[in-house]
Amino acid sequence: MVKSAVIYHNPRCSKSRNTLQILNENGYQVDEIRYLENPPNKQELAELCELMKVTPLEIVRTGEDLFTELGLTKQDKRSDDEWLAILVENPKLIERPIVRVGNKAIMGRPPENVLEII
Repeated sequence: MVKSAVIYHNPRCSKSRNTLQILNENGYQVDEIRYLENPPNKQELAELCELMKVTPLEIVRTGEDLFTELGLTKQDKRSDDEWLAILVENPKLIERPIVRVGNKAIMGRPPENVLEII
């Protein structure tokens, strides 16, 4: 049986590269989604959040300059749907990497987190 995984990542990020390496070393066939070039849609992001048991705000890169430039704060009273829309419009704000294996997903920060779902 072929083991497969999906990774939403930026190959320029060391955490993304290390997470991908762990998947490869464990025999996974990995579908790489470079989310800056091919961002997930709102439904995909919502599903990933649900699988990771996090809110959309929890996968926002709040330290990114763009976060501040857009006038966003962690205390904003926004709905999950509004945060998802912001992430879809500004994929640079999506925390990386996110790995999905079947009906499980996890944030690869640190990369070793992926070992929990493989």
